[in-house]
Amino acid sequence: MEAFSACSPPHSDSDSPAHFRVALLTPGPISDAGWNAAAFDGLELIKDRLGAETAMVQTRSPADFEDSFRDFANRGFNLIFAHGYEYTDSAIDVARHFPNTCFVVSSGGAASENVASLTFKVDDAAYIEGVLAGGVTRSGIAGAIGGVELPSIKLTFDGFKRGFLSVRPEGHILISYTGKFDDVGAAKEAALAQISHGADVLIHDADAAGLGVFQAASQGHIFAFGTIRNQNDVAPEVVLASAVTSTADAFLKIATEVKEHRFQPGMLEFGMKSGMVKVILNPKLESRIPTAIIERARRDELTFN
Repeated sequence: MEAFSACSPPHSDSDSPAHFRVALLTPGPISDAGWNAAAFDGLELIKDRLGAETAMVQTRSPADFEDSFRDFANRGFNLIFAHGYEYTDSAIDVARHFPNTCFVVSSGGAASENVASLTFKVDDAAYIEGVLAGGVTRSGIAGAIGGVELPSIKLTFDGFKRGFLSVRPEGHILISYTGKFDDVGAAKEAALAQISHGADVLIHDADAAGLGVFQAASQGHIFAFGTIRNQNDVAPEVVLASAVTSTADAFLKIATEVKEHRFQPGMLEFGMKSGMVKVILNPKLESRIPTAIIERARRDELTFN
């Protein structure tokens, strides 16, 4: 007898591409060129490769989380991605009532029979960015701007700090959180404040607000690093490299397994070893990084593979 995962209903006519339905919840706009845009890329890839019917909603507040989950589950969606740690509790609660629906929470903090947590080890790539930052800084001071102080963001900044201090042991990291992921102005102000305190290289993990960090870097004539999506072209005059997650590929992998009734929910983790996390240098600025530091970064990358 064939075994199915908890969120896979028995095979039926609904398994046809036209009846495979995938939804996405995002906490911010997909125009952010970062976190939310990466998730939307994944939804579009699923639609293109699997012929799935797709839908999405941007939740405005925690009060929307449960309602959105229930709406999609009641409408018969097979798989619901919720792109953010903050969705964890609501996903666990709602999933109990919809055992045939798969719920996947990006950076989630828990799992159940039909809820999976999808985590990318961005801290490994951030470590490499820290190495690069340590090689280009003159002041020995780097800045990090986050949105909400979430565990995943703290891990990213910790990775960056470890990489930076491995090159500049006497260096210092300034860390600020704006409390929001969509306030570009607040992120810019926080970044400018760090620049005024000597930071001459910045990293962000602030979703749409990260654009403010790039603006501050441009205004201060310093360098910055991108996260989650390849942001080298967002501000090509200041972004030295991007720590990129293959969110779209991970979403497609999960959706394929759900569609084929072989997905196993749990605490899923992807990193540099799986090729789902990488550091991409900005070819327009690569010459500004000492060759010895690039070589050092490439050697360090091998330790994560």
